Amino acid sequence: MKLAVLGATGGVGRHLVAHALADGHQVTAAVRDPTRLPVRHDRLTVVRADALDPDSLKPVIEGADAVLSGIGQAGRTDPLKPASTSARAAVTAMTAVGVRRILVVSAAPLNRTGTGQTVLAAKVFSPLLWAVLRDVYTDLEAMERVLRESGLDWTAVRPPRLTNRPGRGHYRHTVESGPPTATIPRADVARAMLDLVSDTRTFGHAVGVSG
Repeated sequence: MKLAVLGATGGVGRHLVAHALADGHQVTAAVRDPTRLPVRHDRLTVVRADALDPDSLKPVIEGADAVLSGIGQAGRTDPLKPASTSARAAVTAMTAVGVRRILVVSAAPLNRTGTGQTVLAAKVFSPLLWAVLRDVYTDLEAMERVLRESGLDWTAVRPPRLTNRPGRGHYRHTVESGPPTATIPRADVARAMLDLVSDTRTFGHAVGVSG
């Protein structure tokens, strides 16, 4: 497949690029600073682009089978609101060039119902995280709302707390539920996103992933 990766120099984005190349895909990586992605491969094209600008994204996305975004909030009070702003830019660009499939990284605390979570996670940890990281989660909620209203084939992957531990290469996932565990390596989130690209059961849904 031909895959466009947004946020390719970020924690999840780097793993998306690495896993996609290992799987044999053709990858176009959108980055603001190409020097931050020191990967060279005959199936990798690195393009300087602004993921918050739809016009900048069109040449990155055109011809892709799917778009995978590792873009999230850079800080608790990032004024650019990158998750929702990049989602709007991607939807606009995808609609213009005729690409339908997009997967993004969201967060487990957006599972407000608590379905699939432990009582402790749903009743204690999630409300506490919302109190501390409200701006981050509000941006992610706006991102998911943009996707729901887009008419595209979208999936929002909702992991718990991300770690930099080596990926285990496997994970659990549940549609509109979970996750039941507290952490997951970034590498395994990327693995899940790639595995779900062709899973039509996840189209139009949030998916909880866990280690």
